[in-house]
Amino acid sequence: MRMNQYNRHIDFTDLRADRTGTQDFLHEVPEIRQEAAERHQEDKSASPDPDKLRKKVRVKELIDGTFLARENVIRQLPYVLFLTFLGVIYIGNRFHAERMVRQINDLKIEVGNLRSEQITITSELMNISRPSEVATLVESKGLGLKESLVPPKKLKR
Repeated sequence: MRMNQYNRHIDFTDLRADRTGTQDFLHEVPEIRQEAAERHQEDKSASPDPDKLRKKVRVKELIDGTFLARENVIRQLPYVLFLTFLGVIYIGNRFHAERMVRQINDLKIEVGNLRSEQITITSELMNISRPSEVATLVESKGLGLKESLVPPKKLKR
């Protein structure tokens, strides 16, 4: 059995000869042996020459794009499209990762600013809530309230 790699033709003549035991018969009868040799030569001449398929790409073919119509380029097209798809995925993933890093940096800066603002407001609130500051604020606003000089008493039941 012989399979030609270029035109995907399977020749079962050798296989049939091996199975039926007529291989010896082919060698004994010259006409049949001659026909088998001619068929084998036709198959050889019908298969494309590997050198023709591996022609070098000329500059003119590269410029006008005719090298893209060659059979071996067309056969590789699904693989090239798959690699292109993977490349696009990788590029998109990289852009997404860079965007996320920029967002994280911006959020870190914002968290630092909010933390410093929270510390400032907390310290101002603690400063304002001291009894002496409350008394000066009430006096400055003119509310007429005065601080009690008698300490509070605890009620017991």
